[in-house]
Amino acid sequence: MGFVTTLTLILIVLKALGLIAWPWVWVLCPVWLAALLAGAVFLLILVEGRIKTGKW
Repeated sequence: MGFVTTLTLILIVLKALGLIAWPWVWVLCPVWLAALLAGAVFLLILVEGRIKTGKW
């Protein structure tokens, strides 16, 4: 398991046990932050590739 998966599982267990009173948006934050980061990296690679090939 990776860091994001482990952190998400820990936060879900803490929320389910009632040890944290965070909204579910913040409990699942590691998942959507990882997805946003992956999307940003993908777009950066895409734009850089188009600039290098002169197709922009």
